[in-house]
Amino acid sequence: MPKTYGSRIMTRVPLWPDIPRPLIFGHRGYSSRAPENTMAAFREARRAGVPGIELDIHRCVTGELVVSHDRDLNRVAGRSCIIDESSLEAVRELEVGSWFDAKFNEKVPLLEEIFAEFGDSFYYDIEIKHQEVQANALETSLTGLIQRFGLEHRCMVSSFNPFAIRAFKHLNPRVPTAIIYSRTNDLPLLLRRGQGRYVSHCDVMKPNHLGVTAYAVFRHTRLSGMPIVPWTVDNVELARSLIKRGAQGVISNDPEPIMNALR
Repeated sequence: MPKTYGSRIMTRVPLWPDIPRPLIFGHRGYSSRAPENTMAAFREARRAGVPGIELDIHRCVTGELVVSHDRDLNRVAGRSCIIDESSLEAVRELEVGSWFDAKFNEKVPLLEEIFAEFGDSFYYDIEIKHQEVQANALETSLTGLIQRFGLEHRCMVSSFNPFAIRAFKHLNPRVPTAIIYSRTNDLPLLLRRGQGRYVSHCDVMKPNHLGVTAYAVFRHTRLSGMPIVPWTVDNVELARSLIKRGAQGVISNDPEPIMNALR
């Protein structure tokens, strides 16, 4: 049955029915070969022929959407910089590639730059990272960028935060959305088994691969008609097993061997 959000009816959006299965995503780009969430990692994914990329976004205090997993850039830059408290200029001052290998000299990319360079050569899983309950300007900026580049048919928007997904779905009900979850202590107990789907009215389930049990596949895929796309899968045999259980794709730090094996 359709779900309601305010005065708008929220209908389930199919996950790219015209794209061949299994779906294969490079986690934060090709993050086992290049520094995560950098243009180098996304270019490496394209060079390897990986069809999809997963990436994470935050909004600078000056309004731009930048691609980074962490809110604080200290892990990849060696210096603290809180993205949502900093200007784009401050974020772009930092180098975020040499921690991986000295040969890389990378800046935090804008989501706009990624869309401009790669366009529809990828399908995208865009993870919203903020933890706010109220609607955030990030969702408004994101839907505007997706529409400006004509990529509604190539994007999925996901988050651990069900309120972020609900807000985005209200703004753009044509783009499939996913709730991310795992059974780890850093996630509230009430969200560890995918319960965020009830708040978000999402279209796709994105569990940690340990959550792809026979029961989970039956409940979500068979009963509810919701695709499952697990993370983070770096082993070919594990990928085969997950696809056999009913997963529609996998997200991997090393996607090329999995992609070649599953073909």
